[in-house]
Amino acid sequence: MAGTITGGCQCGAVRFAIDRLGTASICHCRMCQKAFGNFFATLVYVEDVTWTRGERAIFQSSDTNWRGFCKECGTPLTYEFDKHIEIAVGALDNPDLAAPTVQVNAQFQRRCFSKLGTLPEKPPAQQAEDAQWNASVVSHQHPDHDT
Repeated sequence: MAGTITGGCQCGAVRFAIDRLGTASICHCRMCQKAFGNFFATLVYVEDVTWTRGERAIFQSSDTNWRGFCKECGTPLTYEFDKHIEIAVGALDNPDLAAPTVQVNAQFQRRCFSKLGTLPEKPPAQQAEDAQWNASVVSHQHPDHDT
């Protein structure tokens, strides 16, 4: 399908296709922090998703919410509630398509989050070492496209 937005998990066991993306958000709630192992979750609302390879596993994170993930590699894939579904932006083949436009549950934002943009970068010599090391790594991740 031309224009179809695709994505999937890190290992490629689960893949999906979406026709249109809705609003993308950053959620700071504690459930999202734990589900993503991060300071927040970046999610995008979708009307419908077609699972094109494999099936997501589901964890019921509360009495009204479910989290979808890959049972093989653990990649977070969905946040589901009231017959609505949001997809993890990082699971999209092109995450740039879903730039967040709103933050939700900001009262749970980790204190350090507001300072992330002010953190210094590593010195150029260390960046060069990192780049050299990164170039030597052989990735076992599924590529950012259907195979």
